[in-house]
Parts: sequence; structure tokens; C-alpha cells
Amino acid sequence: MTGRIAFQGELGAYSHQACQQARPGMEVVPCTTFEDVVELTRSGDVDLGMLAVENSTYGRVADVHSLLPKSELHIVDEAFVRVHVNLLCVPGAVLADVREAHGHVVILPQCARFLRSHGIVGRVSSDNARAAREVAEAGDKTRAALASELAAEIYGLEVLAPHIEDQKNNTTRFLVMSRDADHNRRAPQMITTFTFQVRNIPAALYKALGGFATNGVNMTKLESYMVGGSFIATEFYADIEGHPKDPNVALALEELRYFTHNITIMGVYPSDRARG
Repeated sequence: MTGRIAFQGELGAYSHQACQQARPGMEVVPCTTFEDVVELTRSGDVDLGMLAVENSTYGRVADVHSLLPKSELHIVDEAFVRVHVNLLCVPGAVLADVREAHGHVVILPQCARFLRSHGIVGRVSSDNARAAREVAEAGDKTRAALASELAAEIYGLEVLAPHIEDQKNNTTRFLVMSRDADHNRRAPQMITTFTFQVRNIPAALYKALGGFATNGVNMTKLESYMVGGSFIATEFYADIEGHPKDPNVALALEELRYFTHNITIMGVYPSDRARG
């Protein structure tokens, strides 16, 4: 596939890896922030945006989850990327040389056991790939970066210790965002993502979700957000298995409308094979 896809981070970031995995033929465009990814995609400067939303060890990426509902973009795919954390150093360094390892605040807890066992102090960087670039530029054997094999290749670093993540199933889920919605695709397993607000009446959420249970629709994610700083207005973000045109999903969404307002379908897309 040709075109351009934006991601948050520098070249060699795990989001860069996600782009290569999900859209291997596209030109990658690194961005400083998640907001920059959204804006470039929304403006048409790039064709797609790649956003990390949650990690199996760390949990959800809070900035992205609050950004998605107001992004005006549509989810067209998901990608599950196996995150291997590697200790990257300048050529010639040995493990005994390393005193500190630099990485994003999200990645440090993912390899805390390894760092602690080797007496290495974790240092927060704005981006894992940036940490790799800065370690390469510094040329200091006492400094290391926590990043991907791709970052090692790009910045000329050595993988001093591969796959040091504490959890061996460490995986990050990414969403591919587009200006255009596509609700007509079909695959054996589909995911529908939507947001909604419940009415301010007793048991509204309980009643709203009842339709999914009675119609046999599996809800895989439900998260709440405060709306406009109000303690009584709450927006929910949900993922369900199925397509809105599936009879049981259509019935569940129809029942949802009785107890909610501002329902917005954010994406209808194939389930990634790694989801299970």
C-alpha cells in the first residue's frame, strides 16, 4: 500500500515498528506528539495515523484514550505488536559498564526486574527511539537505551541484552486512524468501537448494557471519561465483537439508544489475528 502514515515518536520507535507491520508499503512520518499525528491525519497531510492505545503490562495510554473521541477520525484497523525491550549500547560496551538506561515512562516498568537485578537506574525519556539516538550521539558506555531492534539498526547501536521485558507476552495494541469511515468491510471476526453518554437517570448504565448481554454480544472494553469537567456527565468508550449490521449487534445498539445519547461509531474493523 502506498501513501504516508504518521506515528508518535522518532524513527525506530515501536509505533514505527507497528507501521511497518500493519502498512509495510507506506512512507512513515514521525511526529512529536499524539496530537500531531491526529492533526496531520485530519488535515490530509498524511493518509493514515498510527496510535498506541494500550499495553498488556502498563495498561492504557491515557493521552490517546482522551484524544480519540474528539479526533474526528475513524478506526480502520487494529494492530497488536509484540514489544521486545532491548538494552541498546554503543559498540564495545559490556553489561558491567551500564549505569543508567533511558526509555519512555511507559517502558521502564516493563523491564523493572531486569534493571533492578543489574543495578541499572531507569531514566525517563520522551521517546524510546529518541533515547537510542541520544545514547548513540553521546558515545558513553555507561548509558543505555531501552528500545527496539529497529532503533539499534537505525542508530548504529548494539543489542547488549535482548528481550529483557518482565512479561514475555508484552504486547501493545495500536489503532490505524483515517479521515474516512469504512463500515462495509467484512471479516470472520469484526470489532466495533463506539462512544456514548448515558442519561442522568438511575441505573442508566446497567440498563444500557443489558441489551448486549441479552443479545449475546461480547463487550471487550468499557471505559469512562468525564465530559466538560462535569461530575454528572460521563462519556463511555466501548469495544464489542461483531458488526453493526449483525442482527444481534443491531438489536443491542437499538436498545442502547433508549438509555443513552450522543452515540458515535468510531470504527468498524477486522479483529487482529493476535487479539486472542
